Amino acid sequence: MNPLQIEHLPDRGRFQTRVEGQLCVADYRLADGVMAVTHTEVPPALQGRGIAGALVQALLDHAGANGLKVRPLCSYARAYVRRHPESAALLA
Repeated sequence: MNPLQIEHLPDRGRFQTRVEGQLCVADYRLADGVMAVTHTEVPPALQGRGIAGALVQALLDHAGANGLKVRPLCSYARAYVRRHPESAALLA
């Protein structure tokens, strides 16, 4: 698989990529220095390829680079940070 081209759309509160023409997203709300991850979605045909994980990791990387904290509200983001304890310092 080619490396994902993940783009950040801060005006929409979204990290996204397209794979095989299908949109994959990680949505968030930013308030008081906290990125609340509200939704991640990868179409069923693309699941199991690490796309959602790459989107959440891009969000975490952005938070860390910009002095923001993260509150994983959606179930996927919560599971991701549990599996990646190195992200604990970013949690709100």
